[in-house]
Parts: sequence; C-alpha cells; structure tokens
Amino acid sequence: MTMPDRQRSCTLHIRKDALKFSAAHMTVFPDGGKENLHGHNYQVELAVELAEPPALAHMLSYEVFKQALRAACNEWDEKVLIAADNPWLEMLAAADGEYAFRLCGKRYVLPTDEVVVLAVDNITAENLARLLCERFWEQLARDHSIFWPERITAVSVRIDESRGQGATYRMGFGNRSSEIVSE
Repeated sequence: MTMPDRQRSCTLHIRKDALKFSAAHMTVFPDGGKENLHGHNYQVELAVELAEPPALAHMLSYEVFKQALRAACNEWDEKVLIAADNPWLEMLAAADGEYAFRLCGKRYVLPTDEVVVLAVDNITAENLARLLCERFWEQLARDHSIFWPERITAVSVRIDESRGQGATYRMGFGNRSSEIVSE
C-alpha cells in the first residue's frame, strides 16, 4: 500500500503575556452613535505558517518573531487610538501639543503624545488585527537581515480585547490572500 502525497507544513504559535498593548478607543456605529471612550488590555497572538517543518539547518528563532510583534504592539501601548478615515470624525483647531477633534458630535482634546491616528474608518478588533499583522510583517522585514519570506506561507495575528472576544487577520503568501475572522 502506497501513501498518498501529503502536503507538509508547520505552524508556529506565539502567545506571551508580554505581547500585548493597552489602549483606549471609541467604536462608531453606522447611525453615527458610538461607544463611550474606554480601554482594553489587548492580548496578541501570532501564528506563522511554514511551507514545511524546518530541519535543524533551517530553524527559525521564535525571538525574531516576538521582537517584531513586540515593536508593533509598543506603538499603540498606552495610547488613545483614533480612526482617521471615520466619516463622523471632525478635526478641530488645537493649541500646540494638543489633538482636538469632534467624534459623533462630542468634542475631545487630548495630548498629542498620547494619541495614535490610524488609517482606518473605525477602531475595531478586526481593523486592529489587520493593521497589527501588516505592521508585524513590515517590522520583521525591516529589522532582520536574515529573513525567510519564501519559507513562510502565511501569518495570522489574533487580537483579543477581552477573554474570548477578538478577531484574527491572516495574510497568506501562496496566493496573496488575506482574511479576517471575528469571534
């Protein structure tokens, strides 16, 4: 009896207590209503799919992936996240060092160093998972001269805003596909 041809692959999973960020946001609804300003301690998980299980000569260091993900998380840690492309966002004149805006009719003034403006239409777990996945990949490519994109078939980033509630974004490199999964 012959064995059928099998595809071989391996997925690395990285979820550590230190891979997280704490941020405030307001999700906006289609009718122009919104959540109150509030925050989450977002927990982040990474999955790296490899074309085949690596032999000793081709081992990948988990630390390389953790460093790239940690750098991406640090950009948002202890910040207020604002959706730049939200149709309910109105920028207001502000003093130096201040970020003033109106969102869904409410006026806010925050210190500029505590605000991160993201190129999305809403601050949701789905959008944050996509942006973090893209930032992770860019960080990995930029910071590591030893890079193995041809061996990586996909990366997924999962962001949980609370236990059991979050979203996963996957970038596949075989056919250049991407997908979002909410939970």
